[in-house]
Amino acid sequence: MTIEEIWKKYRNSLKAFLHSKVSNPDDVEDLLQDVLLKTHLAMHSLNQKSSVKAWLFQIAHHTVIDYYRKNGQEKHIQSQQLWYESQQRNIKIELAQCIKPFIQTLPDYSASLLQEVELEGKTQKRLAQELSISYSTLKSQVQKARTELNDVFHACCEYELDKYGNLIEYHPKSDFDSRGLKSDLKQQVHKRPCNDLKLILKNAKD
Repeated sequence: MTIEEIWKKYRNSLKAFLHSKVSNPDDVEDLLQDVLLKTHLAMHSLNQKSSVKAWLFQIAHHTVIDYYRKNGQEKHIQSQQLWYESQQRNIKIELAQCIKPFIQTLPDYSASLLQEVELEGKTQKRLAQELSISYSTLKSQVQKARTELNDVFHACCEYELDKYGNLIEYHPKSDFDSRGLKSDLKQQVHKRPCNDLKLILKNAKD
């Protein structure tokens, strides 16, 4: 099955599942986009003998767990349900520290959107209200900015994902051309790739 076929068949049931776990409808829409991104990134790992539905709902389940962790509600998650071990968690922390320099390479408006949404944790609905634009317009703009950021990430590094689309490891590309990037980012990229860079995505990602 293609990603389009999978999404057409299971989108509504995935959305219903997310609604059963998360009360805020705006967050549900964001999580649904994260699931779509993770599904797309992890398609290569889907075994033909595997249940597509079960695989998708595992991705959705893990995405919900990550959502509660991000929002400081870890107490609601049983330790045996956590979708990554300490080593994986350390990789995500290491990468997250480097996302800002990469965001700063984007056009000013895209960088501003991702600064608010990804780094400061502001909801897209709230940001749309602050910018006096429609929620749907803001969502499209954020998605475009995420795509731009994703292009920068993939120009820089190669990523290893598990079958659910979660980050396992990352490596700088030997042929990465850092011309045009800010000097501090060039230095970071050629370390590993900055000892610091985060999917989302998805999720991401993200």
